[in-house]
Amino acid sequence: MDLPKLGPLALDKLLNFTSRVYWSVRDPARFQSLMDEAMKLVKPGYYFGDNLFTWGRNNSPLEDEAFRRAWAGNALDTSDQAIGWRRYILACAGYHCVQLPGDFVECGVLAGTGIKTVMDYLGGPSFPKAFWGYDTFESHPVKTLQERFAAYPQVRLVRGLIPVSFAQGIPQSVAYLHIDLNNAEGEIAALEHLFDRVVSGGIVVLDDYEWGDFYRRQKQAEDPWFEQRGYRVFPLPTGQGLVLKR
Repeated sequence: MDLPKLGPLALDKLLNFTSRVYWSVRDPARFQSLMDEAMKLVKPGYYFGDNLFTWGRNNSPLEDEAFRRAWAGNALDTSDQAIGWRRYILACAGYHCVQLPGDFVECGVLAGTGIKTVMDYLGGPSFPKAFWGYDTFESHPVKTLQERFAAYPQVRLVRGLIPVSFAQGIPQSVAYLHIDLNNAEGEIAALEHLFDRVVSGGIVVLDDYEWGDFYRRQKQAEDPWFEQRGYRVFPLPTGQGLVLKR
């Protein structure tokens, strides 16, 4: 397949990104005022949104035109727009994994934006692999998602709670596994059934791993689970965790 290409990099220009979408702030108005001031005090290359504030960075998600098109073309709301760096982690993982044997899997689909962004970044309707999506689809009905993926016959949406829904089918081998279930029990169940099927070199992305507050229970459960198997999760400042399968 034709993988997306990076364009020439201008050494004299850094791109900035700002979103007013963030969480766990006691006084949003004062916080935003302070952050507006902070952004005036730092050098270019800042990224603010999704509880992430960095500066003096390359902001690679913004430099990748193919990703920007896929991200902008699939964003349904301001939250989708804010989590661009998280989406780029998925896109880069997909770039790596599409060159391996095995299918793509997402546990916790919501509106399907994560799946579709990755697929559009890597060929759109010509994406070369099956992409399995598991969810209860209570927030976004299966029919609505089927319409969204009408031109993507590779997408297989499986409805139900994990792990019961796995009885309807799971891939024999997995290259890419994205888990975003928002609860420790479901995520451990997904790992129990799918991790051994991840091929050598495959990538597992845990969406909530490095988030605190009530998501901390996922880290509490997942750290010993991976440690028993000789793995350590890479904590990412986006709030995600990443595991590279040996």
